[in-house]
Amino acid sequence: MSFKKDFLWGGAVSANQVEGAWNVDGKGISVADVAIYKPNLNVEDYAGHNKITSQIVREAVEDTSTNFYPKRRGIDFYNYYKEDIALFAEMGFKALRISIAWTRIFPTGEENEPNYDGIKYYDNIFKELKKYNIEPIVTLSHYEMPLNLSLKYNGWVDRKLIDYFVRFSTVCFKSFGKYAKYWLTFNEIDSVGRHPFITAGIIPDQCSEGKLKDAVYQALHHQYVAAALATKKCREIIKDSKMGCMLTKLTTYPNTCNPEDVLLSLNSNLGNYAHADIQIFGEYPKLYKNYLKNLGVVINMEDNDEVILKENTSDYLAFSYYMSRTESADITKEKSAGNTIMGVKNPYLPSTEWGWQIDPIGLRISLIELYDRYSIPLMIVENGMGAKDVVCEDGTIHDYYRIEYFKQHILEMKRAVDMGVDLLGYTSWAPIDCISVSTSQMSKRYGFIYVDQDDDGNGTLKRLKKDSFFWYKNVISTNGEVLE
Repeated sequence: MSFKKDFLWGGAVSANQVEGAWNVDGKGISVADVAIYKPNLNVEDYAGHNKITSQIVREAVEDTSTNFYPKRRGIDFYNYYKEDIALFAEMGFKALRISIAWTRIFPTGEENEPNYDGIKYYDNIFKELKKYNIEPIVTLSHYEMPLNLSLKYNGWVDRKLIDYFVRFSTVCFKSFGKYAKYWLTFNEIDSVGRHPFITAGIIPDQCSEGKLKDAVYQALHHQYVAAALATKKCREIIKDSKMGCMLTKLTTYPNTCNPEDVLLSLNSNLGNYAHADIQIFGEYPKLYKNYLKNLGVVINMEDNDEVILKENTSDYLAFSYYMSRTESADITKEKSAGNTIMGVKNPYLPSTEWGWQIDPIGLRISLIELYDRYSIPLMIVENGMGAKDVVCEDGTIHDYYRIEYFKQHILEMKRAVDMGVDLLGYTSWAPIDCISVSTSQMSKRYGFIYVDQDDDGNGTLKRLKKDSFFWYKNVISTNGEVLE
């Protein structure tokens, strides 16, 4: 068995990490625009990088420069999109996952009418993708909600955001539905607990003392309902559309066969699945309900919420996969970094320069587990490795380590497909170097395409093809049959 003939090979980017032009053509300020680059902070200290307070936000709003706020400049995809899409087309992309910056369409999130300059910008992007027959996979909310909604309502803690999000989504469906069939609601919805501000606009010191966890679970509930209502609108407006949900696949193993380690890993995986369970099965799992009860968390639901969830479930499950992690009851065990999360180091796996453990077989395990659990089509919408690339004097970039990473992961994808997993597509993170979501670095490079810019924003922004560019082009042209 091999990949489907119409398999969606491509790459994935987010508006806040590539576009730049943070205050151009009526765009409002987003939560991503106040993310600070801290050059002297340990790259594995995600808590330090993502720490947010009301004072930090106020200082960021007053500072209108891009000096310490790299996501404000991105890689200037706002002006380079034609050149970049042409490079994606040269690689043979069948699909490109992008996100719509909410604040380009509704600058504060509360406007009654959209910003038509923002609509025009994305319309031009979709036309460019159509020119090369590249299928858009569109994420509605990818860590870039309006900062105004965070400051005014403490983000998704307030139910008002459901209506604002559905209004934004409806405009996107009506404006871009003629171009896009595949949609996603929230990027890595499960991440609200790991970084509440980035994902849900929650400023911890704006919560009542000791009530942060209550705010997190209330915000999650509002996002589940908003996702379901957006799914309903999508089906009403766009014929034959497919709306998916997205999960950070945090595949977790027991560090040893100690039953305590096994139990910890089981609980970790069940907690990860719960977010997809709610959107695919349309209801809160019984164990998850009891978990919240034991935490002392009471979620405020309206009478019709459970009906809304049940009647508007997801068509497919999209997920990110970068690494696996382990759990141990032994608190002295060495820790290892991951996708905005820490785990116990697995002695059988190598690690990247940022401490993320490389586990290709874990991707096959993830695909099998998810398909067995949900029995709906899957899509891998993020997978890749951050590394420091060196440009040779002749302009070449020999990123053999990236090729090896992708080769091993795609091989495991094939093995999962051989077992019968229904896999729609694969979009690498990211096809072009961009600003890191966790550390706001540029030097943590993921792309097949190098962008000449350093962590301080210096550089020509010239695009260079890495060795992996040509390798991935060959993978796509052979539909994954040739990986050497």
